[in-house]
Formats: sequence, structure tokens, C-alpha cells
Amino acid sequence: MSIPKEPRQLMINIMYLVLTALLALNVSAEIFNAFDMVDGGLKSANASLDEANKVKIASINEAAKKKESYKAYSDRISGVTTLAKMADEYINGIVDTLIDQSGDGNHKVDDGDYVDVEGVRELRGKRNYDATTRIMVEKGVGEQLKDNMGKYKQDFLSFIDEADRSAWANKIPINIDDESWKHSVNKKKNWADFTFGHMPLGATMPIFSKFKNDIKASEATVLNYLAEKVGVGGETIVLDKYTVVSAPKKTYVIKGEPFETDVFLSASAGNDSKTGISISVNGRNLPANADGVAKYTETPSSVGIKKYNAVISVKDPVTGEVKQYKNEFEYEVGERSVAISASKMNVFYIGVDNPVEISAAGVPSNQIKVSMSGSGGGTINRNGDGTYTVKVTKPTTVSESAKINVSAPNLNASKDFRVKRIPDPRPMLGSEGGGSIGNGTFKAQLGIYPKLENFDFEAKCDITEFLLVRAAKRQDPEFAKVSGGRYDAKSKGLVDKATPGDKYIFQNIKCKCPGDPAPRDLGQLVFDIK
Repeated sequence: MSIPKEPRQLMINIMYLVLTALLALNVSAEIFNAFDMVDGGLKSANASLDEANKVKIASINEAAKKKESYKAYSDRISGVTTLAKMADEYINGIVDTLIDQSGDGNHKVDDGDYVDVEGVRELRGKRNYDATTRIMVEKGVGEQLKDNMGKYKQDFLSFIDEADRSAWANKIPINIDDESWKHSVNKKKNWADFTFGHMPLGATMPIFSKFKNDIKASEATVLNYLAEKVGVGGETIVLDKYTVVSAPKKTYVIKGEPFETDVFLSASAGNDSKTGISISVNGRNLPANADGVAKYTETPSSVGIKKYNAVISVKDPVTGEVKQYKNEFEYEVGERSVAISASKMNVFYIGVDNPVEISAAGVPSNQIKVSMSGSGGGTINRNGDGTYTVKVTKPTTVSESAKINVSAPNLNASKDFRVKRIPDPRPMLGSEGGGSIGNGTFKAQLGIYPKLENFDFEAKCDITEFLLVRAAKRQDPEFAKVSGGRYDAKSKGLVDKATPGDKYIFQNIKCKCPGDPAPRDLGQLVFDIK
């Protein structure tokens, strides 16, 4: 699109660019700080699990030296750690792909995931939700991840004696909720769409860290089993550093949707009689499952930042001392909104394709329904790239308008547009629009044509007829009526007679533009031959 010369149109274009930028900021910086806080807590928990597992492996190997029958269990350690490493690298590979596809591939700084921005570690492309939707949902990587996590759970169980597997199956903390999406208000098509669809990249980082935590915790569970088999009780391994962690399914929700999060104590051995874990959120006690995980749910009734306080009490398995750990978390509640904007001008023109962009915050594109009503005889169709094209057939009056209507679950919006004919083009002879012209230049032209000035659409108008008048000094005027814009034989003969001092008048110039029911009058051109 060329840069418009008219100040008003230039201002409209600038305002559109500003609107586009504002739409890209529909998730606040504070909520991404919350993502980073949750992700950091999970990564810290993962590091604690790695250190604890190293200690446990050493204990198992040491015990196996004391009795030959224990060697069968210590030999399984290599397979367990290899499986955990392979699963961890698989998840890292998905994360790296998402980061690269979000524009970070050429910006490797520190560990490749983050860059330092004024002293704050910030993920590049964290607001990008196209890569997460395209890769995790449309390309099926999310469903593959779900299936692989289930397979990893079975692989971990294979290191446990068959007679003990049923008792230990529920202790492997890999659990994929494949039911909630089926009851989602937004009608998700599968688990991947529910978990990753239209999620900003920054919001998915804690999800992947949670999966990695499940892998490492599963590794720890199998090692606990092997330790018991070789006579190393779980009570000999003491985890003395605890962190309260909240793992929400989503940290940005729409008003009326439930907010749901898992609250648990990292580096915990589970909610058994030895640890005595007690969990509460905002003063409400929550039941914890066998893995020490409690589920907290609330449905917000207003928009804005919502905070919740989690308190976990745990009994030290060695000293019997009860310690309490607290942390505060937050999430943001948004409200569905619609932006409807004509891509070029805030008006529709008859006879051309009028591009329109429509976006609804918090609503998948496949749930948005768009239609037209009002004056203008308009129709609207969706393009392959997600934009829309409007076609109109008649201009609107001052009191009329063409209306675009948008509907989605819990959302209805509309916007009015004026409808106009394509502006009158300017008749031109070559590069001249009238006045003095050289004799040679005048004779070199083949006819006249209409020029659309300051019009940003692809449109072509045609001259349908005009009357050519030659007025020479001390001679009677000569006339030639021409059909179309090019000279015919008679009019060309008049042009060839041109001499300095002659005056040529192009009268009754008629033109037809796309959408015109009849030709329009463009006035006249007057040239003085010099």
C-alpha cells in the first residue's frame, strides 16, 4: 500500500497501526511475571529432585554391595535414569521448537530460552500464540505429548516387579486429565486444544516444566521402590528444603470461566502418615491426594488481577517438627472483546474487495460467526488467512450504514460502516491534465484516460466517450465524437492538424468505474497548443 498524501488518510493509517499494537498487548506484563514465578518454582523443584535422586542412587548401589540378590534391583537404575533423561530431552525439544518458531531461533542468549532486558530475564516471543496453536494443536504435537506421557508412565512401571505394580501404579505422578476438555465451555476439539490452543508461549512454559517435574518425580518414585527392595527405607533420605508451588492449567481466564490450579509442595515424598501434609488456600482447607497434591478451584465474577494465598504445613519425618510454608500467587481475569476494522479505510467502496480484520480476545477463531446487515447490499466472506472481504452494491445516505455483526459464546458486537462509490477519477492526456502543451507532445498521445488519485484499492475505470473540439484562429470549430478513450480516425485527424495557437477541448468526458450502473461525467479538458 502506498503512503497516502492526504493528511486525514495518513492519520487513519497511523491510528490503525496503533490499534493493532494495542490488540497485541491484551495480556499484561504482570501476568507474564506470574508465569515466570511459577515456572521458576517448578524448575527449582526439578533441581531438588535431581539432587535427591543422585543421593538415592548412591544409597541403592551401596546397599546392593551387601547382598547378591539386591544386584537385580540396582541393575535397573541405569534404565530408569535413561528413560527419565530421554523423556526430559523430548520435552526440551518441544520447547526449543516453540521458541524457534516464535522468533527466538536467531537470538540465542544465556541458555537460549531467555534474554536479559534491563536486568530482568525475559522470554523472547512470550506473547506469541500462533506457534503454540499451530504446532501443539494443528500439527498434533500436543496429542503426541499426551500419548507419550502415558507411555512414559507405563515404562516407569515396567521397572517395578509385576506383583507390586498395581500397588505402585497410583504413586507414579504422571496423570493426564483427558476429560475436562470434553466439558469445556469453549467446545475444545481435544486435550491439546484445551491445554495449548491460543495460549501465549510464555503461559505454556510452566506447563512444560510441570511435565518435566512429573518425569523426575516418577523417576524418584521408582528409585524409592528399588530402595525399599534393597532395604534402604525412604526415611533415610530427608528433603529439608520445601517450596509451595501452584501449577494452574491457565493463568489468564475469561470472566465466567473457572480458574483451576494444582497446589503442592515441591520435593515432597507424598501425603502419607510420615510427612503429614496439610494444604489450604485463602483459608480453605483442601484435601490432598496420595502424591501430596491438592486442587484449588474458583470462578471469578469480575475482571482484573486475582490473588490467592497458599499455606502448606508439613511434618518433618525425622524430627517430628511441624513446619509451615506460605506463598502468594496471582492470575488475571479478562473479558471477551471484539475488534472490527477495515484494513484500508473506515468506509466500504462499491465495485472493489474491501478487506476487513476481525479479532475476538479469548475466543478461538472457529467459534466466531460474522454476518452483514443494514444498507449497502453487503456480503462478507472469510479468507484463508483469517481476514474477511466485504462487497457492497449501493451507497448509503447520512442516516444509513452497512453493519458487520460478530457473535461468539457470551459475546455479541457490531460496527457501522459508510458505503460510497469509487471517487471520480481525473481525466488525463498523458501526464497532463490541461493547460499549455507542446505541439509534439500533444500529437504523440493516443487518447485520454481516467486516473484514480489517493485511492488505495485495486480498481480500474474506463473512458466510455468524449467530444473533441478543435478551435483554430479565424476558423470554424471542428468536432469529433469518440467512443472509448482512444482516438479514432476522425479524432486523430483533428489532432494531427494542431499548430501553435490552436485550442483543443475534450468535452462531455464520460467514465465508468467498477460498480457503476451508468457512466459518470468527468467534465472537460482544455489544452493550448504552443
